[in-house]
Amino acid sequence: MFIVPERSIAELMTRADAFDAVEQVFAAMAAGDAYNFPVIREAIGHQDALYGFKGGFDRAGLNLGLKAGGYWPNNLAQRGLINHQSTVFLFDPDTGMPTAMVGGNLLTALRTAAASSVSIKHLACPDAKVLGMIGAGHQATFQLRAALEQRNFERVLGWNYHPEMLPNIAKVAQEAGVEFQEASLEDMRQADVIISITSAFAPSLMRDHVSAGCHIACMGTDTKGKQELDPAILADARVFTDEIAQSITIGEAQHAIASGLIQDSDITEVGAVINGTHAGRQSDHDITVFDGTGVGLQDLAVAAKVVELAKAQGIAIEVDF
Repeated sequence: MFIVPERSIAELMTRADAFDAVEQVFAAMAAGDAYNFPVIREAIGHQDALYGFKGGFDRAGLNLGLKAGGYWPNNLAQRGLINHQSTVFLFDPDTGMPTAMVGGNLLTALRTAAASSVSIKHLACPDAKVLGMIGAGHQATFQLRAALEQRNFERVLGWNYHPEMLPNIAKVAQEAGVEFQEASLEDMRQADVIISITSAFAPSLMRDHVSAGCHIACMGTDTKGKQELDPAILADARVFTDEIAQSITIGEAQHAIASGLIQDSDITEVGAVINGTHAGRQSDHDITVFDGTGVGLQDLAVAAKVVELAKAQGIAIEVDF
């Protein structure tokens, strides 16, 4: 069994590797070659923490395992640790024996950013120039770096519930040589692509904030009750997701479904676009939405890749188990 500790992930895993791993597993899901297990997510009644498991099996990549972890809201203030904590465990699908334990904190940020950038590659208009960012926390910086690699963006519009956090993403834009502008939600009408990455339980982006042709990657809604978008946006859009079952229960689509504005048959897995079995965007005027709920197979794909890299570089820790 191999261990790749959290401290080693940054020197091993690139955005390009994460992108390729996530794109491939989305394609495998849509082809029926990979599936996720039901998500377990519980409030444990201690430290206000949420803890759970996401797992699955990818027959194409032969990745079997789970990510265990969650959200400890007091970590940063009380202990100097990041609030999101997770570890990925991989198993041999032929024998059931454990093969790897991998630090999952940075990998979670990288795979989440990779998912939205995959959606931009396959669904945004080719000539997109203005990128809107709703959210400016830790994850938003990963989202922005990954997105800027998918189109020739010339300007980034930033909005956050707490404006004092906007320098986090302004710095990323400036490092990439892209103009940054603090914006209102109404200014998002100028955006060709919008990434929403908040932990909100009420919508911030409304239908009249979105122009024809815009692609929206909604990446913050991963729990029942969370919400970032006006359901009317989904009603007027072509809606895509990582996994339909999660989209309609814990993703952004839960609200449009509950309101009767869309049905599950109106949602398409983005893997079908990757595979070429769905056209995706069908005109420059389409509004497209990617409901990124975060699936266990993403975690397994990036963890398997980092184990491969660690073994090749001789830095994976091997233990008898």
